[in-house]
Amino acid sequence: MDALANPVLISVLVLCLLALANVHVILALLVAALTAGLLAGLTPLETVDLLLSGLGDQGETALAYILLGILAVMVSRSGVTEKFVDVLLPWISGRRGATVFLLGGLACLSQNVVPVHIAFIPLLVPPLLTAFNRLRLDRRAVAAALTFGLKAPYLLVPLGFGLVFQGIVAQAMKDNGMELDSRLMPAAMAIPVACMFVGLLIAVFVTYRRPRDYAEVSTVFTERSAGADAPWNWRHTVVVAALAVSLVLQILTESMIIAALGGVLLMFLLRVEAWRDGERIVPEGVSMMGTIAFVMLLAAGYAKVLTETHSVDALVAHMGNWVGGSQFAAAVVMMAVGLVVTLGIGTSFGTVPVIAAIFVPLAASLGFSPLATAAMIGTAGALGDAGSPASDSTLGPTSGLNADGQHHHIWDTCVPTFLHYNIPLFIGGVTAGLLL
Repeated sequence: MDALANPVLISVLVLCLLALANVHVILALLVAALTAGLLAGLTPLETVDLLLSGLGDQGETALAYILLGILAVMVSRSGVTEKFVDVLLPWISGRRGATVFLLGGLACLSQNVVPVHIAFIPLLVPPLLTAFNRLRLDRRAVAAALTFGLKAPYLLVPLGFGLVFQGIVAQAMKDNGMELDSRLMPAAMAIPVACMFVGLLIAVFVTYRRPRDYAEVSTVFTERSAGADAPWNWRHTVVVAALAVSLVLQILTESMIIAALGGVLLMFLLRVEAWRDGERIVPEGVSMMGTIAFVMLLAAGYAKVLTETHSVDALVAHMGNWVGGSQFAAAVVMMAVGLVVTLGIGTSFGTVPVIAAIFVPLAASLGFSPLATAAMIGTAGALGDAGSPASDSTLGPTSGLNADGQHHHIWDTCVPTFLHYNIPLFIGGVTAGLLL
C-alpha cells in the first residue's frame, strides 16, 4: 500500500477538512470512518459494524460526561457556584491574563494533584461566563489555557495521570527492547513541555490578548438562582459536601461515573433537589454534555476502524522507507506520524503503544539514546491530542465555554490549540530527539 494512499492519512485529512468546513464533528467522524474502511477494502456495512463494535471503548467516558452535566446543573441551581463567583470577581476584575492563568493552573491540578481530569470544567467554567463577558475576555485564550493544563502536566509531572502516561511510555519501550527508568521521563519531556509553555504565552499575550465581546445569553448557568442571594444555609452545605464526596470517590475508585453519581444521589437524598425535579435537571445536563459524550463514542468507533484494519500499523511501517539514515529526518517523520495518528485516534495514551513498536527499533538502529527515544515517543503520542476534534483535551474546554452557545468547538478550541501547541510540540520533540 502506497504511504500517501494510507487510509489513516486520507481519512484524517477528510475529518479535518470537513470539520474546518463547519460540518458537525459527528458527521465528520462518520464520513472519515467510512472513508478509512472503504480505502482499507471493507464494505460500508462492514465498516459500520466495526465502528459500532468500538463504541463501547468510550462508553464509560460518555456516561461520565452525562452524569457530570447533571451534577453541574444541580450545583448551579443551588447557587453555590454563584457565591464562589461573587468571591472570585474582585480578584479577577480587569485582569484578563491573570484569569486565564488561574484557570490553566486549576487544569494543571486536575491532572496530577487532584486527578479529576475534565470533571471540574462543566462545574466551574459555565458560571464564570458572565464574568468573562464583563472582562471582554477572548474565550479562545481560556480554551488554550485549559488545554495546556489538561496536557502539559501529565507529560512532565510523574503524579496522577502523569504517572500513568509516563509508565505507559517506559513499558512500551521495554516491550520493544529498550530499557528506560520511568523516573527519567520528566527529563525527557522537559524540552517539549517548555515549547508548549511558549505556545501558551503566545496565545494569551499575543494572539488572543485583545478584548472580545459576547452577547449576554440566558441559560441555567447564567441566570442568577434564588439560592445565590440567600444567606448560606444547609442546602449550600450539602452541595459542598456532595462535591467533596464526588472528589473522594473519584480518587478512591478512579471512576468518574461513580464519583458523579455519588454526588448527584447525595443531593437528591438530602433534598437539595426534589426527585420530581429530575424531569427538568436530567434533560438540562444531557443537553449540556450529550453531544460531547456522543462524539467520544464515535471517536472510539473511528479509532477501532483505523486500528482493526491495520491502517495505523501500515502507516508506521512505512517510516523506515522515509528516513534513510538521517536522525533529523527520523525525528521529523516520527513527529509527523504521531500527529496524524493521534488526530485520528484522539488519545495520546492509546497512541503510544501503537507507535512504539516501530519507533523503538528505528531509533535504536539510528543511534538515538533511550532518553531521546522516550522524548520522541512521548511527544509523538501527545501531538494531535491538542487540536483533535475528538479529544477530551478539546471537548472538555468546549463543554464549559460553549454553555451559552457562543464558543465554536472547531474554530474556537481545536484550531487555536492545534496552532499553539502542536507546532511547538513538533519543534520540541525533534529538538529533544537530537539533543538528548
